[in-house]
Amino acid sequence: MKNRNNKAEMIQRNTTMADVALLAGVGKMTVSRVLTGSARVSAETAKRVYRAIKILHYQPNEVARSLRAVSSKTIGVIVPYLYDPFFATCAHAISTVAKQHGYSVILTTSDENPEIEQKQTSLMLRRQVDGLVVIPVSDNGRYYSGEAFSRVHVVTVDRPAPGSRFDSVLVPNRAGARTAVEHLLGHGHRSIAFLGLSRTLYTMTARYAGYREAMSDAGHSPDPYIDCGSPERTVALIRSMMNGRKPPTALFAANNLCMRYALRALSAAGIQIPRQIAVAGFDDFEMADVLQPSLTVIRQPIYQLGEVAANLLFQRISGSEASKAGHRLFLPVELVVRCSCGCQPRVPRAAKEERPAPATPPGQPNDPAPSDR
Repeated sequence: MKNRNNKAEMIQRNTTMADVALLAGVGKMTVSRVLTGSARVSAETAKRVYRAIKILHYQPNEVARSLRAVSSKTIGVIVPYLYDPFFATCAHAISTVAKQHGYSVILTTSDENPEIEQKQTSLMLRRQVDGLVVIPVSDNGRYYSGEAFSRVHVVTVDRPAPGSRFDSVLVPNRAGARTAVEHLLGHGHRSIAFLGLSRTLYTMTARYAGYREAMSDAGHSPDPYIDCGSPERTVALIRSMMNGRKPPTALFAANNLCMRYALRALSAAGIQIPRQIAVAGFDDFEMADVLQPSLTVIRQPIYQLGEVAANLLFQRISGSEASKAGHRLFLPVELVVRCSCGCQPRVPRAAKEERPAPATPPGQPNDPAPSDR
């Protein structure tokens, strides 16, 4: 009678592992081993534990278990924002790989704000994530070198964490931009405008460097960097540029957001592509091939960037220690020739790598060391 009353009392309140152990006649450690599979338990003992769990309707506290466990089976992913298809596709690829490894994903955004990024990473570390995949905010390398990251695995995508021990998965931004500008030069263009976002972004700076190299090597003066931070600003800048004494005959948009801003501005000004101005850009995107004219672009392997980064992270997680020296792995880009540059479409060709090796040790990056996408 007393035992029956004990069972009823256990069910009425929140059942604990200790309750399961008491009813099964085993220790708490044995119950834990049965639930986690961390050690072998006899079939008879496991049967008693599972019977007790069923009787008591025991629900393991997953948060508490993860805090006590060696692995939380969770990784964190931080991207600048999700309305850019580039970042959303990277996040999707990372999530897919995580599921293949039996892991959950905590996804959040930094809004390109270092304070928000630091707050979100701190929250993830407190939740005991096993690792992080981050597209870091510019000039944020010192934060990732702090003590809090000494025991956590981190891989960055698209942008390196400067001076970091973490692995980074990147593309040859400078070489890709140079390939696109050289293609425009091959059409006889001598005045080519460069449209970018904030110059604090790692990718923007690297792509501008490639543009400058192509122009200088061809014996032409590069135009100043044009910061197209918003659709309205881009409309005003392009209107002013095209009404100037020497308007450009071609423009290079440094990412898909710049390209969309530029197309809107050129349309508003009534400027025809490629008859009045040739256009090429960095980043392929949905509908780029069906617009009239279709857009010549440097295509990045977006899904593969997220996939490779996630696989690198899980390689680190499966290792015994956190990495002491990170590596930069470069995935190739390709020039996709369509009509906006004045060509007829043809088969994509690979952009030249700046180095034959796919990965380079820290301190020898393919791209200049400034910040961000």
